[in-house]
Amino acid sequence: MTASDTYTEDHFQTLEWHIHIRKRPGMYIGKLGDGSAPDDGIYVLLKEVIDNSIDEFAMGYGKVIQIGLLDGVVSVRDYGRGIPLGKLTDAAGTMNTGAKYDSKAFKKSVGLNGVGLKAVNALSSSFYIQSFRDGESRSASFEQGVLTKEQVETCDQKNGTLVRFVPDPEIFGTNHFNDEFVEQMLKNYSYLNAGLRLSYQDSEYISKNGLLDLLNENLSDEPLYPPIYLKGEDIEVALTHGNGYGESIYSFVNGQNTTQGGSHLSAFREAVSKTIKEFYRRDFDPSDVRQSIVAAISIRVQEPVFESQTKTKLGSKEMGPTGPSVRNFINDFIKEQLDNFLHKNSATSDALLKKILESEKERKAISGIQKLARERAKKANLHNKKLRDCRIHYGEKHELANETMLFITEGDSASGSITKSRNVNTQAVFSLRGKPHNTYGEKKEIVYKNEEFNLLQAALNIEEDVENLRYNKVIIATDADVDGMHIRLLMLTFFLQFFPDLIRQGHLYILQTPLFRVRNKKETLYCYHQEERDRALSKLGANAEITRFKGLGEISPDEFSHFIGENIRLDSVRLSKEDTIHELLEFYMGSNTPDRQKFIIDNLRSEVEEEQEIEIEIDSLAS
Repeated sequence: MTASDTYTEDHFQTLEWHIHIRKRPGMYIGKLGDGSAPDDGIYVLLKEVIDNSIDEFAMGYGKVIQIGLLDGVVSVRDYGRGIPLGKLTDAAGTMNTGAKYDSKAFKKSVGLNGVGLKAVNALSSSFYIQSFRDGESRSASFEQGVLTKEQVETCDQKNGTLVRFVPDPEIFGTNHFNDEFVEQMLKNYSYLNAGLRLSYQDSEYISKNGLLDLLNENLSDEPLYPPIYLKGEDIEVALTHGNGYGESIYSFVNGQNTTQGGSHLSAFREAVSKTIKEFYRRDFDPSDVRQSIVAAISIRVQEPVFESQTKTKLGSKEMGPTGPSVRNFINDFIKEQLDNFLHKNSATSDALLKKILESEKERKAISGIQKLARERAKKANLHNKKLRDCRIHYGEKHELANETMLFITEGDSASGSITKSRNVNTQAVFSLRGKPHNTYGEKKEIVYKNEEFNLLQAALNIEEDVENLRYNKVIIATDADVDGMHIRLLMLTFFLQFFPDLIRQGHLYILQTPLFRVRNKKETLYCYHQEERDRALSKLGANAEITRFKGLGEISPDEFSHFIGENIRLDSVRLSKEDTIHELLEFYMGSNTPDRQKFIIDNLRSEVEEEQEIEIEIDSLAS
């Protein structure tokens, strides 16, 4: 057989646009997911639709956007200009079709490639779009991207566009929208579009003070000085400092939350450090200037270039075809406006200087320890001793970079099971040795003095900057017993104390593993709580065998592959405005207080009784 016999014209295919999207959804919306994480694909679908309505508002049309969710059907209604009726079907069902190629119609919008709405259409089991313009209406219905019906009629509704869609279970499986994630998305939209009113279910979101409202909403501790708010043409900035460690900077481009940063975030961080150094005429280390900074920056760029369809990282180097560079634009603005503010507000400049000097003093005090710690980390041979690394890392230009994760496990048996069943391309494992040190109230030097924390920090690559994080998801994987819960709490304390921005940026998770295995000769079901176990028993019959897992080490490597693969269950660790880090750590990790003792007593009895009840049930069923 010749090469020409095995490679012929029959191997070539031309896919319809909707089939291509459905075969390669990750190219258009990133990960899939079921809605349990804020970056799951169903939220990208919603965002793509809302982005079009936001662009209308940005151009001066429509001050209200209504978002609804009923029986799995998502609806978005805006009161903008409405899509031109003759192009409605093409806008939703013809690839690379849209008005945003014409910068006169949409000067600084988010979606410029004519793909977003089509991706929503193709990945929805049903998709409906209707445009209202000057007393006339046109609608189009689709199923999995295929047009099924068109209709033209007169109407008495206000101008605008209505979109309704249902995320396709064939793509996303059983999915659901988490109200908390949707509400946070809408809050961000309101902060970035002062005066816009967004309604969702029974709530409304509107901001009068832009990023200043965002910062005040997300401050979990009292800031050292009132937030600085600066606004100019195509740029808005708010910043302050807290008392903890790390950086927390929210960045946006044309109303899009760029969670992975990009050229504008790098320019902002550089400009703030440079301006403050020049203001005080001191050669401060940038890390001391930005230690515990809480800030937000939003810019508007003409024809932005993002590094992926999900638009989470800005790649643009210029503000527009004829504009200045992003770096120079942000630097010039910060240099003038922040410098002016500090000169006019001595109380703020005094508080800021005090904070920088404290950070500098602490950094210099542990500089010697840092050097020795780095040397120890290199000699420890991480790849063989503590860390079983993966081949792809977060931040790399690879389609699987966002899927990377590090499991932090306890004990040899648990880490061994995960190591044998993991995906070596995207999943790494770090093994803890016993219970970690309680870091509550400690200074950062403990991170370098303690070998375990030093090696973990090196594995994550977050010593200098969390921006260099090597894994998108950092997952605490411990047993579901008292010791496992204690280790989990100690690790949460470590990250809260020294790397809170890892949590604020949504990188820290808790692995959920099943409590029960219910099986008969034909089928095996894994259950994460009693209700699932009861349903499994009803399905498999009373003679089914029940196993209660008390530790990760009891789960074989073959079984573990079910729990860390496509069906992995993760609980995201999140901080809200109400979660003050100092108070959280003081309550759970400080010296015993009457409040904590009462909390333990009130909750211990119910947990013990539930545990005993489960054990009795299993024993009786087994007999």
